[in-house]
Amino acid sequence: MKPLREVLRGHQVICCVGSGGVGKTTTAAALALRAAMDGQRVLVLTIDPARRLANALGLKELGNEETRIDPALLAQAGLTPRGEMWAMMLDLKHTWDALVKAQARTPQQAQAILENRLYQTLSTAMAGSLEYMAMEKVYEVYNSKRFDLVVLDTPPTSNALDFLQASSRILDVLDSNAMKIVLGPMLKAGKIGFKLLAMPTGLVLRTLARFTGADFLRDLTAFMLAFEGMYEGFKERAGKVKALLKSREAAFVLVTSPNPLTIEEALFFHKALRDDGIATAAVVVNRVQRDPRRHGGPETVGLLQEALRLAQIKDAPAAPPLGALPSGKDPAPPLSERLYQTLTEQATLADLDRREIERLRATLSSVPLYTVPRLRKDVHDLAGLWQIDSYLGEHGGE
Repeated sequence: MKPLREVLRGHQVICCVGSGGVGKTTTAAALALRAAMDGQRVLVLTIDPARRLANALGLKELGNEETRIDPALLAQAGLTPRGEMWAMMLDLKHTWDALVKAQARTPQQAQAILENRLYQTLSTAMAGSLEYMAMEKVYEVYNSKRFDLVVLDTPPTSNALDFLQASSRILDVLDSNAMKIVLGPMLKAGKIGFKLLAMPTGLVLRTLARFTGADFLRDLTAFMLAFEGMYEGFKERAGKVKALLKSREAAFVLVTSPNPLTIEEALFFHKALRDDGIATAAVVVNRVQRDPRRHGGPETVGLLQEALRLAQIKDAPAAPPLGALPSGKDPAPPLSERLYQTLTEQATLADLDRREIERLRATLSSVPLYTVPRLRKDVHDLAGLWQIDSYLGEHGGE
C-alpha cells in the first residue's frame, strides 16, 4: 500500500475529520510535519481548546497568527525538514470580526455590527459558528497562496453534518425570513421602528417583548439593520468555501479509533461526506492495541519462567502492600503467571481491535486504511509526531 503522503500528494487542503477524542489533532500535526520534511511550506490549523497541538510542537501557546516551528526544535528531535512547518490556533471572535470587516460595505457598517451586543454573543455562541469560521480561515489562507498545503484539525463533533452544514446554518440565521416578517415594520422604519414596541398596534412585537424582553428585540433589530445588504456577500463566500471542499484541491482524512462506537461514527461520517459529494481520501485508525504474541516472544508460563530466569529476574509473588496484615488467603501468583495473564488480556483486546478494523476495511474497501498502534505514552513533542508518520508509511501501521 502507498504511504499516506503519496495518497495525499497534489492536494492543497487536507481536512482531518472524525468524532472527538480519536486523535485528529496529532494526526493533522503529523501530516503537516511529513509535508514539511518533504519540502513543502505547510500550515496546520487547529481549533483544539486544550492546546495539545502547541504542546506537541514544543510551543508555549498558539494564537490566531501563523507561527513558524523553530528549526532548532526540529533539530533537537533529529529532524531536518526541507520545507517549513507553521501552526496556528483559530480565534473564533477575531476571525468573525475580520470577516465582518471584509464583507461590510463601509467601515461605519462594520463598526455598527461589531458593537452590537447580539452580534457579540452570536459570533462566539451560535451553533455551527466554530465550524463555519474554521472553513473561513482555511479559505482565507488558501487564497493567500502563502502556503503549499493547509492541514485542518476540524472541531470535535459527534455528527459530521455539524461540520458540513455549518455554513447553511449561519446563513439561515443571517437571512431569517421569519424574523424579517415579524420585524418588518421596524426594519422599514429604521430607528423610528424602535418606538413601535410601545404602540398598541404592535401586538406581535409587544407579545414577543414579553417573552424575550424589549432590549433583545432592539438589539436584534439593530443587528439586522446593520447587516442589511451583506447577506449576499456572505452567501457568495460560503459558496466558494463549499466549492473548495468539493474540488480536487481538498482531501478529507477520516480519523477514528478501533472502538465499536467510533467505528460506527466513522462509517456515518463517510456516508455524510459521500452524500454531500465529498470523497474520503483515506482512513486513519489510531490507538490500535498490538498483539504481543504476533511479534514473537514467550507465549506460555513455562517459556516466561525461562525468560525470567535468563534475565535474572526472580519469579516471585507480588509483595503485599507496606504495612498490610496477613489475610490468610493464598499468596499472589508468581510473576510468570501474572505476566501470562497480562499478555492474554492484551491479545484479546488486540483481537477485538483487529475485528473492528477488518469490518471497517471491508465496508470501505475502496478507501486506503492506515493504522497507528497504541503508543507507550501520549504524543507531546515533534519526535512523537514523527513516530506517528512512520506508521503512516508503506505498511499502514501493520
